[in-house]
Amino acid sequence: MKKFIAILMSALILSTAVAGCGNSSSSPSPDSPSASAASSGSQAQNSEGAKPVKITIWHETDKGIAEQLQAELDKLAPAVEVKVERKEKMSDALKLVGNDPKSAPDMYFFAHDKIGVFAQMGILAPVTDFITKDDMADLIPMTVKAATYKDQIYQLPVYFETQMFMYNKALMKQPPATTDELLKYMEANTKDGTYGFVEQHSTAYYAASWFHAFGGFIINEKAEPGLNTKETLDAMEYHKKFIKYLPKDGEYNTVTTLFKERKAHSIIGGPWLVPDVKAANIDLGIAPMPTVNSTGKPLTPYSGVQGVCVLKSAEAKKDAVTAVLRQLAKTDIGLALARSANCAPANQKCYEDSSITSNEMLMSMKKTAENVVPMPNVPEMDLMWTVTETMLAAVNKNDADVKTSAEKAQKDALAQIDAMK
Repeated sequence: MKKFIAILMSALILSTAVAGCGNSSSSPSPDSPSASAASSGSQAQNSEGAKPVKITIWHETDKGIAEQLQAELDKLAPAVEVKVERKEKMSDALKLVGNDPKSAPDMYFFAHDKIGVFAQMGILAPVTDFITKDDMADLIPMTVKAATYKDQIYQLPVYFETQMFMYNKALMKQPPATTDELLKYMEANTKDGTYGFVEQHSTAYYAASWFHAFGGFIINEKAEPGLNTKETLDAMEYHKKFIKYLPKDGEYNTVTTLFKERKAHSIIGGPWLVPDVKAANIDLGIAPMPTVNSTGKPLTPYSGVQGVCVLKSAEAKKDAVTAVLRQLAKTDIGLALARSANCAPANQKCYEDSSITSNEMLMSMKKTAENVVPMPNVPEMDLMWTVTETMLAAVNKNDADVKTSAEKAQKDALAQIDAMK
């Protein structure tokens, strides 16, 4: 157990590296406080006294997103006063809460993939201790799945992010419907320093799309690694056909620069890439992920879900916490973030609004959400990023044998997971 806690304390935060909606020049039109919000605030005030109940929410997100959260929760005043406060190295700070509960915020806004870490530490309260599943009925099912750890829902999802197939309309006239079509396009258009397609082929977060399309996986909900399964091996063998037409290093800066400089016709990227692409005056197209011919399944990326979690230390402020959760479960915050920062709302009803239906990127992510796999939120996933990328580098960059590399990686993963116990 001591080893388990030690590994939790040293876990890296991938979600921070990959998360973040793209900026937009459009501005939201915040709605006036609704009657239900006022009712929630009044309930908190009546049950907890005449003085305002103060709630602190830590975050480590973009300034614009934090400002929208603050504006939305200001609607609960005067009964509930919410402070959305930036906390640098928030994950590390939360890991110290067990030693000093008084140092904890009431809630925090963060990616879902660390839920298992903090739940195992015993510092989280399920959101269903404060709101019902009916309050969450309008949420996209995938986002609720992402928020669930060991059958408990620990997060109220607000928005999600995932990868998309992006292409330069001036260079690629018709995006490929299948991966075999993509491979043929790459063969015909990769020459003289230009590429038909680029991707971060040896980064686990991106390679997972290929694994999932074959039925493989990095790690499952039972914390069982799957690096040497037949499905994962098949995915890597097939993916190698594409590797010889890709930049060898496959790093983020390399592939995104190629796309922005019009030296790559297409790319797989997230919403965080869109502002830079548009700033480069690329005529950006967004298409469904290509379907793998042999499996009939599309490339199926991971998804990250951003939302609010509740610390156990906030249970004494139950009515106020409930008011916050109910306010963020409405469409208001989803619409505000979609309009201002191109965030894909977790609330399905947001997609009935014309400002969303006219946004190609958001509608594409909504469609993709039907197939994506939430990033595993089990604590053991922290170990899998490095193990998986060591395997991918050996196979994709150094042409190592797929089966041998996978068997070694699986053995390493099992040994490290066993050391956590």
